Amino acid sequence: MVGYNPSLVLQSRIQGFKAEYLHQLLYQDRLLVDAWDKNMAIYPIEDWPYFHRYRQEELERLQNRSLEVLSILPELRKILHTKGPSSSLDFDFDTIVDWSWAPTKASRAALESLFYSGELIVHNKVGTRRLYDFAHKHLSLELMEQPDPNTTLEAYHEWHVKRRINAVGLLWNKASDAWLGIHWMKTKERKEAFERLIEKGEIVPVDVEGLEYPLFMDKQQVPLLEKVTTADSVQKKVSFLAPLDNMLWDRKLIQELFGFEYRWEVYKPIVERDYGYYVLPILYGDALIGRFEPVFDKKTKELRILNWWWEEGISLTTELYREIQEGIVSFKDYLGASKVSFSNEGKSVKVLKDLKKKVNNI
Repeated sequence: MVGYNPSLVLQSRIQGFKAEYLHQLLYQDRLLVDAWDKNMAIYPIEDWPYFHRYRQEELERLQNRSLEVLSILPELRKILHTKGPSSSLDFDFDTIVDWSWAPTKASRAALESLFYSGELIVHNKVGTRRLYDFAHKHLSLELMEQPDPNTTLEAYHEWHVKRRINAVGLLWNKASDAWLGIHWMKTKERKEAFERLIEKGEIVPVDVEGLEYPLFMDKQQVPLLEKVTTADSVQKKVSFLAPLDNMLWDRKLIQELFGFEYRWEVYKPIVERDYGYYVLPILYGDALIGRFEPVFDKKTKELRILNWWWEEGISLTTELYREIQEGIVSFKDYLGASKVSFSNEGKSVKVLKDLKKKVNNI
């Protein structure tokens, strides 16, 4: 592993980023919060009121949970009040219940139910294990009592469609994984939300050469687009993208724009993988030029590059190798690694040997 997805997203965008910065914003400063959006996500605390509908829906679901879950809620709340931030491992409720992905302990199901309904928040994390506490202890009463700014379902759909457009940068009005998790919205509702946003002038079409359908962007981002497209020169840099990066949410769009086919192969059996277990796309300027498979050994502080694959037709220039070297150094610093090594085995030994010769001053 080379970090969790949120940290990988941020290191590709923020020079000098460290995972502890995100931890501080989440669990010390409380400027960000773990919550559900497209999937489990992190968003600014100011967005809390906009997800009132989600929490209300989960509260209604809670009333219909299994007796095994409902029966332990009073005792679970009592323990949380007494003990403070706790995880499912801190409770002795061992009954197994059916749950989202697979059967799980009743204590975990109960904690997650209270979390999704807004009674609890993630107080802290130990690795991927969540420690929960009561939301009212850490969020202001003013914030928690603020009404949903979207007073109608139509307004909510407009807000969430525009939110997803901004999350990716550009999106089309087509079926897409980028729309997953927007509640109560199917094709009809999405198209209607687009029509209203276009009519209000809140989103604008962008024609891209070679694409059959227009893309759309937030009108407020137009000055940034104009600045980039009219600049005399834009410095090209190498960035390593997270497997679940916002930019990659719509894999079909990525293939249309960049000619780059990407699938996350974590859950594939080894024999069925085309590339590797945890492979990161490589962005250089406005092109996805390849992918690589890194591993970080926390004990030895070594960043090991197991495999590296170029896309077809990439021109391997001195400038590109220089930017790759800078990208690897930045990635090494983000991880806190003290050294970098290139594998002598694997699917891309020759490429790694050539790469090592070109970037040997790391």
